[in-house]
Amino acid sequence: MAKKQQQPKLDANGERKQRSQFGEAWHRMKKDKGAMLGLAVVSILVLVAILSNFLLDYDTDVVGMNTKERLQAPNAKHLLATDEYGRDILFRILYGSRYSLSVGLVAVAIALVAGVTLGAIAGYKGGAVEEVIMRFTDIFSSVPNMLMALVVVSALGQSMLNLMIAIGVTSIPQFVRITRATVLTVRNQEYVESARAIGLSTPQIIISHILPNSLSPIIVQTTLRVASAIISASSLSFLGLGIPAPNPEWGSMLSGGRKFIRDYPYMTLYPGLAIMITVLSLNLLGDGLRDALDPKLKN
Repeated sequence: MAKKQQQPKLDANGERKQRSQFGEAWHRMKKDKGAMLGLAVVSILVLVAILSNFLLDYDTDVVGMNTKERLQAPNAKHLLATDEYGRDILFRILYGSRYSLSVGLVAVAIALVAGVTLGAIAGYKGGAVEEVIMRFTDIFSSVPNMLMALVVVSALGQSMLNLMIAIGVTSIPQFVRITRATVLTVRNQEYVESARAIGLSTPQIIISHILPNSLSPIIVQTTLRVASAIISASSLSFLGLGIPAPNPEWGSMLSGGRKFIRDYPYMTLYPGLAIMITVLSLNLLGDGLRDALDPKLKN
């Protein structure tokens, strides 16, 4: 049988409804199974991170030691086993989602504000201003991200806030470049010329007219950078320069389980899976957003 075509939605006047830009992107994104899977997993992780603070007692369930139950294999009471101090690995992973997601989001927020501001100024002003900003960006980018983060954490000290700052600082060049490139494509559009003609200031033009029409690649970059920030945070914690013990950050859990990996591999397996699933979900979501927001893919 021929497949019945879906009738377009009509408004009160019998005319075909026009979707908003967000509605059109959401319509295309819903067709991407990978993106929807990533969105579902990320939504669950955010929910877990919010609820874990209310459902778990930090002192008892997360960091409280119970030597009688140390190094137990997965069982009915401890679904993902216990570590060398008798702490439930499942509870620590669930509570640790708060640290990984918080570091990823705040670090990217820092990079987003600084990078978008500098990139928008460079792209809109051009000339010597652009040259200075981009040359400093190139110099900054020449230092490996992990090395730069190590230097910042070592200088500021070991704490969650300093970890966010370190990772945020290393992510600024990516936002500068992508914002500048996007602004260059829209700064000579007619609506920008009209804004100049009526006497709007440069900040008003950038905020009200240029950035709203440059959001698509910035949104995609933000999603992908959160995944990279989580990996960087876990790496620094693994090296002992991230969130200090006994906080259950996934990277520090991996580091703590190294010496038991031969006899108790689950101590590193489960935190590693948590990092992998989170990063994979964010990457799937970012790829789906990129395809959904690409105007070339409009039907």
